[in-house]
Amino acid sequence: MLPLRHRGLWLAASAALILLVIWGSLQTDVDLPAPGGFDKFEHFGTYLFLALWFTGLYPSRRYGAIAAVLVGLGLAMEIGQYLMAAGRIADPYDMAANTLGVGLGLAVALRASGGWTPKVEAWLSRN
Repeated sequence: MLPLRHRGLWLAASAALILLVIWGSLQTDVDLPAPGGFDKFEHFGTYLFLALWFTGLYPSRRYGAIAAVLVGLGLAMEIGQYLMAAGRIADPYDMAANTLGVGLGLAVALRASGGWTPKVEAWLSRN
Protein backbone atom coordinates (compact mmCIF):
# COMPACT_ATOMS: atom_id res chain seq x y z
CA MET A 1 0.00 0.00 0.00
CA LEU A 2 1.14 3.54 -0.63
CA PRO A 3 2.35 5.51 2.40
CA LEU A 4 -0.82 7.23 3.55
CA ARG A 5 -1.46 9.40 6.58
CA HIS A 6 -5.02 8.10 6.98
CA ARG A 7 -4.32 4.48 6.09
CA GLY A 8 -6.93 3.10 8.49
CA LEU A 9 -9.64 5.30 7.02
CA TRP A 10 -8.75 4.27 3.46
CA LEU A 11 -8.79 0.59 4.45
CA ALA A 12 -12.14 0.95 6.24
CA ALA A 13 -13.64 2.68 3.21
CA SER A 14 -12.23 -0.07 0.98
CA ALA A 15 -13.77 -2.78 3.15
CA ALA A 16 -17.11 -0.95 3.09
CA LEU A 17 -16.99 -0.74 -0.72
CA ILE A 18 -16.28 -4.45 -1.08
CA LEU A 19 -19.04 -5.36 1.39
CA LEU A 20 -21.45 -3.10 -0.50
CA VAL A 21 -20.60 -4.83 -3.78
CA ILE A 22 -21.04 -8.25 -2.18
CA TRP A 23 -24.39 -7.23 -0.68
CA GLY A 24 -25.55 -5.65 -3.93
CA SER A 25 -24.54 -8.71 -5.91
CA LEU A 26 -26.19 -11.27 -3.68
CA GLN A 27 -29.23 -9.53 -2.17
CA THR A 28 -32.63 -10.33 -3.61
CA ASP A 29 -34.88 -7.71 -1.95
CA VAL A 30 -33.89 -4.56 -3.84
CA ASP A 31 -34.33 -4.42 -7.59
CA LEU A 32 -32.64 -1.25 -8.80
CA PRO A 33 -33.61 -0.02 -12.25
CA ALA A 34 -30.82 -0.52 -14.77
CA PRO A 35 -30.06 2.16 -17.37
CA GLY A 36 -32.15 1.23 -20.38
CA GLY A 37 -32.96 -2.07 -18.67
CA PHE A 38 -29.36 -3.12 -19.36
CA ASP A 39 -27.61 -4.02 -16.10
CA LYS A 40 -24.25 -4.52 -17.79
CA PHE A 41 -23.63 -0.77 -17.35
CA GLU A 42 -23.99 -1.26 -13.58
CA HIS A 43 -21.51 -4.14 -13.63
CA PHE A 44 -19.06 -2.25 -15.83
CA GLY A 45 -19.30 0.95 -13.78
CA THR A 46 -18.99 -0.81 -10.44
CA TYR A 47 -15.84 -2.69 -11.38
CA LEU A 48 -14.37 0.34 -13.16
CA PHE A 49 -14.86 2.31 -9.93
CA LEU A 50 -13.33 -0.47 -7.82
CA ALA A 51 -10.29 -0.65 -10.10
CA LEU A 52 -9.81 3.12 -9.92
CA TRP A 53 -10.26 3.06 -6.16
CA PHE A 54 -7.71 0.34 -5.48
CA THR A 55 -5.15 1.63 -7.99
CA GLY A 56 -5.26 4.83 -5.95
CA LEU A 57 -4.17 2.94 -2.85
CA TYR A 58 -1.41 0.74 -4.25
CA PRO A 59 1.69 1.23 -6.42
CA SER A 60 1.53 0.24 -10.07
CA ARG A 61 3.55 -2.93 -9.48
CA ARG A 62 0.45 -4.25 -7.61
CA TYR A 63 -2.02 -3.56 -10.44
CA GLY A 64 -1.88 -7.12 -11.74
CA ALA A 65 -2.85 -8.43 -8.30
CA ILE A 66 -5.62 -5.82 -8.05
CA ALA A 67 -6.99 -6.95 -11.40
CA ALA A 68 -6.86 -10.61 -10.40
CA VAL A 69 -8.62 -9.99 -7.09
CA LEU A 70 -11.36 -7.85 -8.66
CA VAL A 71 -12.00 -10.29 -11.50
CA GLY A 72 -12.03 -13.05 -8.87
CA LEU A 73 -14.56 -11.07 -6.83
CA GLY A 74 -16.80 -10.73 -9.88
CA LEU A 75 -16.52 -14.44 -10.60
CA ALA A 76 -17.27 -15.30 -6.96
CA MET A 77 -20.39 -13.11 -7.07
CA GLU A 78 -21.63 -14.82 -10.24
CA ILE A 79 -20.99 -18.25 -8.71
CA GLY A 80 -22.73 -17.11 -5.53
CA GLN A 81 -25.77 -16.02 -7.52
CA TYR A 82 -25.86 -19.38 -9.26
CA LEU A 83 -25.56 -21.35 -6.02
CA MET A 84 -28.15 -19.28 -4.16
CA ALA A 85 -30.90 -19.98 -6.70
CA ALA A 86 -32.90 -17.24 -4.98
CA GLY A 87 -34.02 -15.03 -7.83
CA ARG A 88 -30.54 -14.02 -8.99
CA ILE A 89 -28.94 -15.65 -11.99
CA ALA A 90 -25.32 -16.05 -12.97
CA ASP A 91 -24.66 -14.38 -16.30
CA PRO A 92 -21.43 -14.69 -18.29
CA TYR A 93 -22.17 -11.28 -19.83
CA ASP A 94 -22.17 -9.77 -16.33
CA MET A 95 -18.74 -11.31 -15.82
CA ALA A 96 -17.58 -9.85 -19.13
CA ALA A 97 -18.83 -6.40 -18.09
CA ASN A 98 -17.05 -6.74 -14.73
CA THR A 99 -13.81 -7.70 -16.45
CA LEU A 100 -14.04 -4.88 -18.98
CA GLY A 101 -14.61 -2.41 -16.14
CA VAL A 102 -11.51 -3.66 -14.35
CA GLY A 103 -9.50 -3.48 -17.57
CA LEU A 104 -10.52 0.10 -18.33
CA GLY A 105 -9.92 1.11 -14.72
CA LEU A 106 -6.39 -0.24 -14.85
CA ALA A 107 -5.75 1.42 -18.21
CA VAL A 108 -6.91 4.79 -16.85
CA ALA A 109 -4.81 4.30 -13.73
CA LEU A 110 -1.69 3.51 -15.74
CA ARG A 111 -2.27 6.52 -17.95
CA ALA A 112 -3.57 9.17 -15.59
CA SER A 113 -5.03 8.44 -12.19
CA GLY A 114 -2.94 5.80 -10.44
CA GLY A 115 -1.78 6.66 -6.94
CA TRP A 116 -4.36 9.38 -6.48
CA THR A 117 -4.84 8.97 -2.71
CA PRO A 118 -1.63 10.76 -1.59
CA LYS A 119 -2.69 13.70 -3.78
CA VAL A 120 -6.09 13.76 -2.09
CA GLU A 121 -4.50 13.65 1.34
CA ALA A 122 -2.11 16.48 0.41
CA TRP A 123 -4.97 18.57 -0.92
CA LEU A 124 -7.07 17.94 2.21
CA SER A 125 -4.20 18.90 4.51
CA ARG A 126 -3.83 22.25 2.70
CA ASN A 127 -7.53 23.07 3.07
